[in-house]
Amino acid sequence: MQLGIIGLGRMGGNMRERLRRAGHEVVGYDRNPDISDATRLDDLVAKLTPPRVVWVMVPAEVTEDTIDGVAALMGDGDLIIDGGNSKFTNDGPRAKRLAEKGIGYVDCGVSGGVWGLENGYALMVGGTAENVAKAQPIFDALKPEGEFGFAHAGDVGAGHYAKMVHNGIEYGLMHAYAEGYELLTASEYVTNVPAVIKSWREGTVIRSWLLDLLDRALDEDPELAKLKGYADDTGEGRWTVDEAVRLAVPLNVIASSLFARFASRQDDSVAMKAVAALRNQFGGHAVHS
Repeated sequence: MQLGIIGLGRMGGNMRERLRRAGHEVVGYDRNPDISDATRLDDLVAKLTPPRVVWVMVPAEVTEDTIDGVAALMGDGDLIIDGGNSKFTNDGPRAKRLAEKGIGYVDCGVSGGVWGLENGYALMVGGTAENVAKAQPIFDALKPEGEFGFAHAGDVGAGHYAKMVHNGIEYGLMHAYAEGYELLTASEYVTNVPAVIKSWREGTVIRSWLLDLLDRALDEDPELAKLKGYADDTGEGRWTVDEAVRLAVPLNVIASSLFARFASRQDDSVAMKAVAALRNQFGGHAVHS
């Protein structure tokens, strides 16, 4: 089938290529003219035959404006898919606004990163059965081969909700590996930490793709000396914890891993200054100047 993609960055560009390899016709638009197939949004829409399907793959902060911009050029029977990391609460109002113009809407959580071109992408979609069916050939081409990698998670908003939880789990898994790595490096017993990490890749219950990637990072930099211990977050972990509070679901591991990222950004923790002062006051414990 034919598809327009807006946003040809690290994931969008690879998705365009994977779809083309599967025989689909893809017209891509990006602000970078060197990689774009269209000069402007109106040029992108003009290159598509109605009923049109346009996949938006841009950062969350510009998603709303991008969708509104392309929707103004589309019409009855067309479909817009948001594959970015939008917050699930934005999907319902967005779908309602588009429906007033006769435009369908599907939200799609996408996992796979820069490896998706070769490995395929895990897709979690939200929307009506009719709208999901319109884009099913696209989903089938993007997902990995086999029975796994795609889920129609529910109505509008379910796709981004599922991806939010996925990313919260990712926070927890990464931090468990990170803590284990730190303990290994602190130990006087283990003298070859990268070898231990590598040994876990087969035959253990903790093997995973994330572990494979940690091993790959250690192959490139055995002591991770080129990196600073500072980790950003893009919002999904915060939203996951917010939902846990709303629904009274105990997310101990995910919440802890999120707060650990916040701690990584402090050169000199104000809270720990207070802890040190209190220990000194009640117990006369030494403080470090």
